[in-house]
Amino acid sequence: MQRVTAKICGLSTPETVGAAVRHGASHVGFVFFAKSPRNVTPEQVGALAQSLPAHIGKVAVLVDPDDALVDEVVRTAGVDILQLHGKESPDRLAALRKRHPGIAIWKAIPIRTRADLDASRAYRDVADLILYDAKTPEGTLPGGMGLRFDWTLLDGFAHPQRWALSGGIDAGNVVRAATTTGASLIDTSSGVESAPGIKDVDKIATFLQRVAQL
Repeated sequence: MQRVTAKICGLSTPETVGAAVRHGASHVGFVFFAKSPRNVTPEQVGALAQSLPAHIGKVAVLVDPDDALVDEVVRTAGVDILQLHGKESPDRLAALRKRHPGIAIWKAIPIRTRADLDASRAYRDVADLILYDAKTPEGTLPGGMGLRFDWTLLDGFAHPQRWALSGGIDAGNVVRAATTTGASLIDTSSGVESAPGIKDVDKIATFLQRVAQL
């Protein structure tokens, strides 16, 4: 199995960003969504990103953002990846690629059934990576709720492009998540928190130590 790496998402403090970097995260994620307990400002992230090594991917998580927000995040926060976590269409991704050609674009696909996986194919030409995440109930946050989908749904699925796994993954199940699905990139947020939006440096360390053993 190829080497497994991890993204720690929903970071907001120098201490937790430092823990993610120190223990080997490949990516760090920052949430720009007012309804989320993990919401941060582009200015906050710009300050946090200054100390990040060049090899760490800096991901902005956005939910159906307008152009003004995307422009501000790209200009101020210093990110190199946009992770779109709403109902953005393939055309919307294509427009953002044209508007910000130097920025990679990831698209989250909410999964509850095998049929939900098929949505990923529509983004084959406009997304650099597909993030399979658990589908959340209507009217709730689109992610970061600790929900998990049935990983066996991915068995035999012909992935249209690079992909990553998210949704309810923590130190207790990350090894099973990676070995069950073959994911080479694992994304966690609530799985390394002591409370919604409060990252725990010890949980980050434990999670990344488990990933390093894969």
